[in-house]
Amino acid sequence: MAFSSISHWTTTEWNDELEAIARDKFVPLILAVGASGVQMIRTGDLTFTVVTSYSDEATANAAQAKVAEIRAQAADELPMSMNSMEAGSIFASG
Repeated sequence: MAFSSISHWTTTEWNDELEAIARDKFVPLILAVGASGVQMIRTGDLTFTVVTSYSDEATANAAQAKVAEIRAQAADELPMSMNSMEAGSIFASG
């Protein structure tokens, strides 16, 4: 069964350079540790949500230590912090 995590972030600034770093650096890093997809969704002027998809829960669990390192790296390098994170099995989609 497919599995996803959702993390909610706040940043102190937003610009094209930060979007490029997210797209060109952090998305490939997350994909490289086992994610099948990553979506970074702007939800407000200074907030965004990251939806990370995995083929199954075992793959997600295997990737979590490395994903935690990537999140810490992002928070260290960029003016942002993670507010919360949830994860679970996908039971319906369209």
